[in-house]
Amino acid sequence: MSGAEPPRVALKVDIDTHDGLRVGVPVIRERLAAHGIRASFFVVCGPDTMGRRLHRLLRPRFVMKLIRTRAPSVYGWRTLLSGTLLPARPIAAAFPELLRALVRDGHEVAVHGHDHALWQDRLPALDAAAVVTQITRARTIYREALGMDPHAFAAPGWRCTAASLAAVDDAGFTYRSDTRGTAPYRPAVGGRVFRAPELPTTLPTLDETYGVVGRDPAALADDLVARLRPGTLEVHTIHAELEGGPHTDVLDAFLARTVGRVRFVRLCDEAAALDVAALPICEVRDGTLPGRPLPVAVQQPPAAR
Repeated sequence: MSGAEPPRVALKVDIDTHDGLRVGVPVIRERLAAHGIRASFFVVCGPDTMGRRLHRLLRPRFVMKLIRTRAPSVYGWRTLLSGTLLPARPIAAAFPELLRALVRDGHEVAVHGHDHALWQDRLPALDAAAVVTQITRARTIYREALGMDPHAFAAPGWRCTAASLAAVDDAGFTYRSDTRGTAPYRPAVGGRVFRAPELPTTLPTLDETYGVVGRDPAALADDLVARLRPGTLEVHTIHAELEGGPHTDVLDAFLARTVGRVRFVRLCDEAAALDVAALPICEVRDGTLPGRPLPVAVQQPPAAR
């Protein structure tokens, strides 16, 4: 990366579960404070229903991912059974002061949906009214916890439909981070172009590379660093349950290799600097990624203007 403008790296911290916020976020917050880094935190605002995803044990690719990533030891059985054999616990509403503390630290705090499991597993089957209900509930809880309206939305599991993209626009969000891709763009589906710009996740996540690239923190961090592109915005999604839990050493290794060599940014600041009218228009389509058992929304090549 020498001799060129350094990459701008936005750490996008997804908080999917009750324990991810309770346990993982304070760990990540401490690590970021030690380096003077401000990040973008996206919190699930409704119940922790992780346990409702265990029906996917019937899918071989999902089972293989659980084995490869050692999910029971990462999440713990309290989380893996949440919403089924054990009661679903609130996430954002349970720790409003922690979310407000992140804001006071200078971090961005935004919305990662209401019911993560419902959205990720059933979004294509939800009608427009059900999607609007999910977003409305998330906004209401966020407002009660932080005393202000949310400005950004990140789709659980990078799942999108025309209905969800429209609902995010109609809710007034300034920008979204719903997809996987290479650079900011305006999303389109079926010829309809949506208003709020998209800042996609550009780098693979730990649960996609763990056990594939290797399990050594140094090797996993080196793999990420090798993917950084000079002079571009890289969005690296980390998870409070992983990098704030048993895989904090991977975050430590990544920060050790990048602090002073990249410019860490918040997604909200990158979004504010965009010339939205000049952004390419790109179709959003479902696709598959290595290490991820479910399809995700993927940025397609820009449409001709």
